[in-house]
Amino acid sequence: MRKNYLSIDVGGTDIKYGILDRAGNLITHDKLGTPQDGVGPFLETIDQIIRRYVDQIRGVAFSIPGTVIPATGEVKVGGALPYLDGLNLVEHVHQEIDDQLIVAVENDGKAAALAELWLGNLHNIKNGAAIVLGTGVGGGIIIGGHLYRGMHYQAGELSFIPFKNGKDKYGVEGSAVRMINKIAKHYNISNINDGPAVFGQINRRDHYAYKVFKKYCWRIANMILSIQAVVDLDRYVIGGGISAQPIVGDTIRTEYEKLVEQVDLAGIRRPTIMKAYFENDANLYGGVYNLLLEVNNEI
Repeated sequence: MRKNYLSIDVGGTDIKYGILDRAGNLITHDKLGTPQDGVGPFLETIDQIIRRYVDQIRGVAFSIPGTVIPATGEVKVGGALPYLDGLNLVEHVHQEIDDQLIVAVENDGKAAALAELWLGNLHNIKNGAAIVLGTGVGGGIIIGGHLYRGMHYQAGELSFIPFKNGKDKYGVEGSAVRMINKIAKHYNISNINDGPAVFGQINRRDHYAYKVFKKYCWRIANMILSIQAVVDLDRYVIGGGISAQPIVGDTIRTEYEKLVEQVDLAGIRRPTIMKAYFENDANLYGGVYNLLLEVNNEI
């Protein structure tokens, strides 16, 4: 009997996928490497995953990097995977797999925000945001209890917020991956993406590692202050792989408080800044919630 949903979270490195029920219970999940050599191999991989579960599912939910038109399922800008540009995943699944499946597509950062709104640390928060720290900075903004996508579906693309008066490449200074790589190289860590090894140095307050990390958190605090000045939110939740480290949320919150004092904004309301509930699995949940919202009789 088809009663569950397949959620597929497409990242620049891995494709995560899982089966969830409509209450948000993650029944099973796995991942595999994201094809780097074009849209053909990518679609073959997606089709294999869907066919494995097609007899069990009512629908397929995608979270994808780049600009997504949810009403049509089209990806306009592929972000970390340029070959996704122009791809319509709704049409593809209906033509190649099963035209009876419900299919929904959403940007990955917005999916993370939807997960937190549904069952996470933005639940019952009318105005808030999810900030996802990874290769760049993704996110989603909740206004009046609903995801705000913007006129061109690009609201929440926090990598576009510039640092140093706009002189740096967008997204670079907010990149958690870049921060980890920089520290790993300094300590001659063989795998420059070894987050646990890097955070071992940070948590020990080693001088160089902690200095780089603290500067990174200061930049994210600046980003939050910029957002807060425009939309005045109640809560920010920090997601992405590094958010599992308690020092991340704690330091961003401390740097935000110091920043507000330094720029003499004593009267500005302090939002809550905390860790996202779902960490790295957020997009699996958010993708399904987006699907359920699109077919509102499902919830």
